[in-house]
Amino acid sequence: MNRDKRQLIFEKLRADNPSPTTELEYSTPFELLIAVILSAQATDKSVNKATAKLYPMASTPAAILALGEEKLKTYIKTIGLFNSKAANIIKTCAILLEHYDGEVPEDRKALEALPGVGRKTANVVLNTAFGHPTMAVDTHIFRVSNRTRIAPGKNVLEVENKLLKFVPKEFLHDAHHWLILLGRYTCLARKPRCGSCIIEELCEYKQKTSD
Repeated sequence: MNRDKRQLIFEKLRADNPSPTTELEYSTPFELLIAVILSAQATDKSVNKATAKLYPMASTPAAILALGEEKLKTYIKTIGLFNSKAANIIKTCAILLEHYDGEVPEDRKALEALPGVGRKTANVVLNTAFGHPTMAVDTHIFRVSNRTRIAPGKNVLEVENKLLKFVPKEFLHDAHHWLILLGRYTCLARKPRCGSCIIEELCEYKQKTSD
């Protein structure tokens, strides 16, 4: 795929959704961090249901530590892998209080050192909470990048690096939200809804559907 086509794709995505953001509900960087940790192998909808009950009771590292691991589990037990996520969240809260005065660090290395936080989670927090032009490649972005040929790659890191290289700079901040939403609602895994896609004519997928 050439540069001009990528430019047109992101112009169309921006025109359709000028201010994209995560579907996770949060009001502080810390709430976003916890929501993203919870969202691993879970839907944003299920996370939002849990945090809607959790955050009014505990929305800071100190408050969640005060809850304790067992009580925390009662709020997140509807989410997959809740036992390990609860343990990681408690450890993360302790580290944030001990080393960062309870604040979420605006630094990739520091974020990735937190229990339950990998590269993708760090990228989401850096982009959404702090405005960094990062690319959090999840299964949706990996699929869309390869299927459309915007940034094909054999693994997540290769796709991330290609997106950072190929996406025009003016779109970098919002690109990962557009691609996630495209993958979540239109460029579906089993059968893409090509006929309903705003970038169908620019996409280089060879087995397009009429849906």
